[in-house]
Amino acid sequence: MAMRFLIVGDVIGNPGRRAIKKLLPHLKEEIQFDFFILNGENLAGGFGITKKIYQEVKSWGVDVITGGNHTWDKKEIFQFIEEAKDLLRPANYPPSVPGRGWNIFEKKGLRVGVINLMGLAFMNPYLENPFLTFDRIYEEIKEMADIVVVDFHAEATAEKNAFALYALGRAQIIFGTHTHIPTADERIIEGKTAYITDVGMTGVLNSVIGVNLKDTLPLYLQGIKKRFHVAEKGEVVFNALVVDIDETSLKPLKVQRLQKLLSWEELKGISV
Repeated sequence: MAMRFLIVGDVIGNPGRRAIKKLLPHLKEEIQFDFFILNGENLAGGFGITKKIYQEVKSWGVDVITGGNHTWDKKEIFQFIEEAKDLLRPANYPPSVPGRGWNIFEKKGLRVGVINLMGLAFMNPYLENPFLTFDRIYEEIKEMADIVVVDFHAEATAEKNAFALYALGRAQIIFGTHTHIPTADERIIEGKTAYITDVGMTGVLNSVIGVNLKDTLPLYLQGIKKRFHVAEKGEVVFNALVVDIDETSLKPLKVQRLQKLLSWEELKGISV
């Protein structure tokens, strides 16, 4: 028997939420997953998460919502993140920062430890080293968790790859988020750890990683950054990772990328 994980990368605003709501009934039947992880730092208009959207996503059966550098963009998160034990922010923020960077969840009689970390390269240089943060957390939870899963939210592919090899055998699943582009390197490393550099986004496909092209052009043409807005119309791509973990050996058995495309017409009647 295996515990099956469905892992969805960065969900971008209203189009991303519509796509998941539309696909979920089919996914539950097709994938028959046991544990659902979703990166939610872009759920609310592409920047952050609100309490209303947190509750909406939880109503879909999501077990854990992970975050990243946009976790704090909607300031109301400070009002509810402490009570939301299944809403994680990167664990390598200083201890004084609200919320939690990891937690343990029970499913099918197994204890799943989920850790959220953020890379340093091209990101926030004021955070703790994520490799050393992982060491500390792992030592704390290794006797409490049967399965360890890490969302490594980072820009540099080299940093993500280095972390996967560093944590090899300690975490059974390591998946990358943040760059919004799915990578084709999903694999099980040495029979110990299921890994992918980036799961990819769920949002409008023909956009600039989920953002309107016109909002990004001043940056690329003039060197001036203006406010970005989520691309709201067009074909939507759903990217996810499916991982099976053997319930006896607690080792990964299978890892598979999943991608689906939905036309805007298919999503028009979906309210979120």
